Amino acid sequence: MTLAVHTEGLSRRFDGVTALDGLNLAVPTGSIFGFLGPNGAGKTTTIRLLLGLLEPSSGNAVVLGRDVRRESQAIREQVGVLLDSDGLYERLTARQNLDFFARVARLSKGERDARIRALLEEIDLWDRRDDPVADFSRGMKQKLALARAFLHRPSLLFLDEPTAGLDTPAAVGLRSELVSLAREEGVTVFLTTHNLLEAERVCDRVAVIRQGKLLAEGPPEAIRGGGKRKLEVTATGIRPALVARLMNTPEVIGADVDSEGRLILALADGAETAPLIRLMVETGVEVSEARIAEASLEETFLALVDEDLNGRSRVESASGEHPR
Repeated sequence: MTLAVHTEGLSRRFDGVTALDGLNLAVPTGSIFGFLGPNGAGKTTTIRLLLGLLEPSSGNAVVLGRDVRRESQAIREQVGVLLDSDGLYERLTARQNLDFFARVARLSKGERDARIRALLEEIDLWDRRDDPVADFSRGMKQKLALARAFLHRPSLLFLDEPTAGLDTPAAVGLRSELVSLAREEGVTVFLTTHNLLEAERVCDRVAVIRQGKLLAEGPPEAIRGGGKRKLEVTATGIRPALVARLMNTPEVIGADVDSEGRLILALADGAETAPLIRLMVETGVEVSEARIAEASLEETFLALVDEDLNGRSRVESASGEHPR
């Protein structure tokens, strides 16, 4: 497996404050990699280190086979970046914006024209190519900014919260364009996001960090596998006394009732559900549906962050390996 990004013990300190603490990452070439964490976790600092815009305090990082300390300029020439600003000129049209950035990237006239048309058609903005960007919605501007980042055919694309501030239809549209462009062009994507549903839907692998420390890394389904199974029960006749009895069984580690009146039981590892259903039926509960549900990525993420916050053991790599 070739790696687009590889870090070992990557750290950065600012005036005695550790923003990133011994980060070990391996981002496979051609993947969409989600980098998840709350505000202040160290996500943006990581991107700036990988781009060579910050010097590591310790550790190493290799991006596209190049060392970030010695070859940062060459790295920046090979990557695309969309950070907190779209970088567009609002008085120019969509086509003029892309033409300007294509000239900066030294694309020939013929290559510029073909590339601009192909990208604008891909993101459904070709019909608006001659409209000023100032007239665009925020979602359209983000799509155009995404096209700008793809313009020079980068090998690796860094995206920092690309759907932040977008309404749901715009966010869904941008995610769709991102996946389509990345797959079509074979680009590796390094995506930071607070939107865990977004990460679950588009990412091949994710990493979770908090306060600069890696908590978990692996495919989303493997990260979810670190969460607890739940038994969701739709029934009538559930009483507090029954819930207390269920909580006293070795199979159950938590119980709650959701907004729809379903009983949600958090299950211990390896727990069988048949004894729980039998106990409910024996106490007069009429069970109409019972289903096992895996923890969502959001639930697992919150559990990871809460576990770290309370000082308990960190989760190891979802691949089963200890972080290097």
